[in-house]
Amino acid sequence: MRLKSTFGRAAVIASALAFLFGSTTAANASPGRECATPSIDRLQQWLASGEGATEPATGSILVPKGRHDYTAKIKFLADDWHVMVLWLGNKFEAQADLSRSDGFLMTYRATDDLYVQLRPASDWSGGAKWVTKIPSTRGRLVTKFFSFKPEKWTTLPELGAPAYPLSEALDDARGLVFVGKTPNNLEFQGLKIDGYRPPCVY
Repeated sequence: MRLKSTFGRAAVIASALAFLFGSTTAANASPGRECATPSIDRLQQWLASGEGATEPATGSILVPKGRHDYTAKIKFLADDWHVMVLWLGNKFEAQADLSRSDGFLMTYRATDDLYVQLRPASDWSGGAKWVTKIPSTRGRLVTKFFSFKPEKWTTLPELGAPAYPLSEALDDARGLVFVGKTPNNLEFQGLKIDGYRPPCVY
């Protein structure tokens, strides 16, 4: 669709800038409105799954950052698949409808490439999922937007292809699952999902 006026073009640009700088619905997940228990942008369950050699091996990877904030840190230690889980609804049984979301804005550092899987509640288990690449930052802290457009997501032959389209995974998203097959030092300081405000449940 072609914008026919300067006003229309300006409105689109303003909308894009509002999301990037945290002025949309996702801005409700600002540090000033965190949960009563440790969280990052109201996301409370950042978990080492016990799959692959990681440090820590299991449990929460949230650690204090300053007096009131938290960061999530995990190390992938081997040349084998590692799995780190983020529950979007802050409990395993919850799910989020992301069908109208444009994507998520993540502040992170990584010493090697990895992938994130979008895992739906209807097909949680197994490795055959839609993935998008999370590029290495060479250890630098960066903020990057990851789109939910279908052309931005793919499959990994080694893990298999899902039997459903990405749109179905967005309808009942249970978690983002970070996977990688190489040693990696990872830290997450922010993750805001366009149009979605996680509920505090702990």
